[in-house]
Amino acid sequence: MLDQNKLDQTKSPPFSEEQFAHLGGGSLAYVRELRSEEVGKLFPQAPPIQPGLQLFALLGADGVPIVLTDSRDAALANALQQELQTVSVH
Repeated sequence: MLDQNKLDQTKSPPFSEEQFAHLGGGSLAYVRELRSEEVGKLFPQAPPIQPGLQLFALLGADGVPIVLTDSRDAALANALQQELQTVSVH
């Protein structure tokens, strides 16, 4: 009898990293919650921000940062304004 877990582990991913990065062709984005201490990693040009703040970044499907804001609603509104379809990432 075959072990389903072993079968699942041997499957190759459906996309290469490069294919995954181009998924959506510039029309998909997602919102990521982050702490102000993490901002410099995604937005190196950002000025220093008070530590301990909860912020939201709108990112393209390829991970490229688009906007940083203090509310999820503002990030989603920006996506709508730029005609981007937002997707849920878990």
